[in-house]
Order: sequence, then structure tokens, then C-alpha cells
Amino acid sequence: MSTHTNDIVLMADPRVAAVPVRECGERLVDVRTQSSLLVDARQQAGPDAAFAFLREGVVRRLEHAGTLLPDGLRLLFVEGYRPPSLQRAYFEEYADQLRALHPDLPAARIHEAASRYVSPPDIAPHSAGSAVDLTLADAEGRELDLGTRMNADPEESAGACYTAAHNIGPEARAHRDILGAALTGAGLVNYPTEWWHWSYGDRYWALSSGAECALYGPRELDRG
Repeated sequence: MSTHTNDIVLMADPRVAAVPVRECGERLVDVRTQSSLLVDARQQAGPDAAFAFLREGVVRRLEHAGTLLPDGLRLLFVEGYRPPSLQRAYFEEYADQLRALHPDLPAARIHEAASRYVSPPDIAPHSAGSAVDLTLADAEGRELDLGTRMNADPEESAGACYTAAHNIGPEARAHRDILGAALTGAGLVNYPTEWWHWSYGDRYWALSSGAECALYGPRELDRG
């Protein structure tokens, strides 16, 4: 099993769950109609629009991050909000894969390993509308090379999905550095096992940034 997690705080770490949430009540907005973000065309055609929502404060920070990119580059939004039920299904599916690969591992170790790739449902930033999966595109909206496909798991990519992975080419490394500089400059934090996952206002962000509490907790999407 590829881990490389010695210096990484995983979502399953008890310190993440221990962060208090003081829900600010900020609304979820549809990035397709209420932002200037470039949205992945494959997602635009999807039947489920839940992915397109984010907390308004996160959207505004992403728009600011876009202004910090070099000329000719844009952020390419792929996924934001994820309903709690879908998050749980994703987590259990990946945990089942790990159990099949490593039948001798205890349940706690499976839970920890699964959190490298899918956040545990009770603390998932996506279900709070505070996390975004995104990448870089050129001025024409063409996706750039960042070393792996988005959502490549650690087993598939031999750990190249980790943000600081060394087994990627120099161009991909440069693109990751550019993406990271812009998003960090706008106040977001990265989940180090997934170069594409960034968040603001959730428990993981609070722990990583030293904030005393999270601003956003998991919620259902109100389409009313």
C-alpha cells in the first residue's frame, strides 16, 4: 500500500474531528451562474447539478485566486458540493477496495488509509460546500498536465496524486506550484494526498491554518 503519510495530517486524524464548527449560515451558490469560474464541460453536461454548488465565500476566494495566476492560465472547476449520502457511498466504496486488497488490515487502519483519498463522511469538506476539486487550464479552456488524472488514487498513481510527489515531470511540477501559489494566496488549503483538492472554512482548513473553529459544517442542499 502506498502511504507516504508520515508528515501529512489525514482527514481521519482525531484532531480534525475535534475542531469545533460554528456554522455561519452562508449560502451555497451555483458556480455556473453566480461566478466567473470556468466549469469543466464534462461536468456541465452531467444530470446532477449538486457538484456545481459552493459556499459563497469559497467562490469569491477562487475568483481572487484566478487573478493571481500568470497570464494565459485559468482555474478549471470540476467538483464542489457533494451530498452527505454520496460522500458516504464514495468512502465505503474505496474502503471496500482497500479491504479486498489488504484483507489482514484492521478496520481502523482501513479507515485511515481510505481517508487518504476520500474524506470520512462526518467531516467531509465537500459535504460542507467548502471544498473544490480543480485544476489548471490554458486561455482556451484546455486542461493542463498536472502529473496524474484528477481523482487518481494512491494505488493507481503510485503516490503521484500526492501534491508534493516526486514521481512527476518538471512541467507538471511547475503547474502544481502555480496552482498552489494562487490558491494559497487566496486563503485556501490543500489536502496533501490530492493535488486537486482545496478548501476554505471547513475543519481541515481550520486545523491547517490555525483558526479556532470551522465556519462551515456538512449540510443538505436546499434547492428551494
